Parts: sequence; structure tokens; C-alpha cells
Amino acid sequence: MTTELIYLTLTLMLAASLWIPYIVGVNMHPQTGVDDFARPPALSDFPEWVHRAHRAHLNMIETAMPFAALLLLAHALGISTVVTVWASIAFFWLRALHAVGMISGLARFPARPILFTVSWLCTLAVGWQVLAYGAGG
Repeated sequence: MTTELIYLTLTLMLAASLWIPYIVGVNMHPQTGVDDFARPPALSDFPEWVHRAHRAHLNMIETAMPFAALLLLAHALGISTVVTVWASIAFFWLRALHAVGMISGLARFPARPILFTVSWLCTLAVGWQVLAYGAGG
């Protein structure tokens, strides 16, 4: 397995697990008079960290899917460069730091937007490699 696929696997495992802090928070602070299956309670009814955990999960899903698609496209095209390797490593660690920082509330402005933006740049870097090296295939 390539380095890119190892880090993509780790990234997707993180994405698949980020629902856990939110659910833990929801269960630690049950809301009365609410039918969770009809309509979940408003996030504003929970402590701030629970709301941030929900946002961290959504944000990870939003960013991981385009990154994964581009990295898998690169793999299918046989593209593996120093850029795709380092982008996959950086993306995982940036997203892990983003999630921990967001849920804990420690990553405030400008740290959290910087982590997000650099991970987005990793996605663009992989896309650029696909366009640059895939066009000749």
C-alpha cells in the first residue's frame, strides 16, 4: 500500500469516528421533553463543546470527501509524487489537529482557519497533480 493510501485510510477512519464526541456529549446532557427521533434538540441547548464536536464532524466530512476522491483518482491514474505523498501526510495531521482543537476549543482564531486552509491547499495540490500528470495518460 502506498503512503498516500495509508494516510487516506487514517483520514477516513478519523472522519468515520468523529461522530463519537458529539454523541457522547449529547448523552451526557440529555434534553427533556424532546423526541430525538422526531427532531433532535437544538445544538444551542447543549454545552459549547458539544456544538463544536458536531461542527468538527461535519467539517471533516466536507473536507475529507473531495480529498479522498482526488487521491483515489491519482492512485487510479498511477500518480504518486512527492507532492501527493506529503499532501496526504499533512492533510491527515492537519485534520486531526483541527478536530482536537475545535472540539476542545483550544484552536481559536487564527489557528483553526489556518489549519482548515492549509488542509484545503493539500486538496488543491493533489488535484493539481492529477491535472498535471493525468492529462498525458
